[in-house]
Amino acid sequence: MRTVILRRGLVALFAAAVSFGAIVQAQAAETLRIGYQKYGTLVLLKAKGTLEKRLAAQDVKVQWTEFPGGPQLLEGLNVGSIDFGVTGETPPVFAQAAGADLLYVAYEPPAPTSEAILVPKDSTIKSVAELKGKKVVLNKGSNVHYLLVRALEDAGLKYTDVQTVFLPPADARAAFERGSVDAWVIWDPYQAAAEKQLQARTLRDGTGIADNHQFYLATKPYAEKHPEVVKALIEEVRAVGEWSKANPQEVTEQVAPLLGLPADITLTSVKRQGYGALFLTPEVVAAQQKIADSFYQLKLIPKPLNIKDVIWTPPAAVAKAP
Repeated sequence: MRTVILRRGLVALFAAAVSFGAIVQAQAAETLRIGYQKYGTLVLLKAKGTLEKRLAAQDVKVQWTEFPGGPQLLEGLNVGSIDFGVTGETPPVFAQAAGADLLYVAYEPPAPTSEAILVPKDSTIKSVAELKGKKVVLNKGSNVHYLLVRALEDAGLKYTDVQTVFLPPADARAAFERGSVDAWVIWDPYQAAAEKQLQARTLRDGTGIADNHQFYLATKPYAEKHPEVVKALIEEVRAVGEWSKANPQEVTEQVAPLLGLPADITLTSVKRQGYGALFLTPEVVAAQQKIADSFYQLKLIPKPLNIKDVIWTPPAAVAKAP
């Protein structure tokens, strides 16, 4: 009888040990999954490796996944394949309208020249007003979607006055080169590449009409469960951004090979970017609300939105931590 009890005790003890080991292993294998695009401070952060070093103390690993555009990245956030990412100002509006469980965490200063409406070098189109009835290609729901809306309004045109063609950047460039579209609305570094390699002309950039903020977003469950990781991440983004602003040539040398682009194109993109990630201010929230309201009025999203509902506020203890 004692033997049976002893055996049962050993089995229970072994099971508990296995279970505890699995928990410890799961904790040790905690991974922050970051989505990034072929531009921006996250590319620089990935290259420097400082985030991995900082989070190693918390037993957090970092996994990076590249996306072709903001809408695709936010879809990754929505389905749970990543925890954190960066996009332009428009994709989060579409994602919120679609019911995605996301939170705005921080933003970068404006970069209005880092997006533009381009036309081929030999195009007869000289102004946005001349786009009436023309085919304009863009990545649907990306930051440049709002640029197009605002540029058309500023030129006295309605959004429906142009024929929009929705394609991701690589396919959009191919269509632009073939001449099957009349204009391409795009962001850096694709914008800089088209300007340098195709001699594309800028019809209008965001100056005066679109701030072109970059926003850092996280899934709501991740931000609520790991606020200290999110705070550390934003601090590292800010630090890399400040270094990058002061050292564009060094940034170019690091990033050009990662992007697979020549140094001159990369340098142009680096210089046009905004640096210095901050937690959201009421002014930035109001600007984002204006975009959401505009898209609802144009029936580009199915319902009105309240941007304040999806702003992350660091818990007091985390916000005060050094």
